[in-house]
Amino acid sequence: MTALLLTVVTTLASAQPLIDGEVRKVDAAQNKITLKHGEIKHLDMPPMSMVFQVKDPALLARVKVGDKVRFGVDRIDGVYTVTAIESAR
Repeated sequence: MTALLLTVVTTLASAQPLIDGEVRKVDAAQNKITLKHGEIKHLDMPPMSMVFQVKDPALLARVKVGDKVRFGVDRIDGVYTVTAIESAR
């Protein structure tokens, strides 16, 4: 059952579109990242800079301040949470 739930969650997370952004701050101690981002249509959010929770702390090791990124975000338990992040090319 746990493996099935993980598969469903992973599939849903990967179904979200990736958003263009720029890393403004990385706070590994709080498991948070500040991103300047474009419009996030599926969350009805205009472009802005904001702090996001990060689902997996290992994601923070992939980026540094100033990096251009593409990221996935969703609302999990009422909190906007980054579910994936990669360097923009």
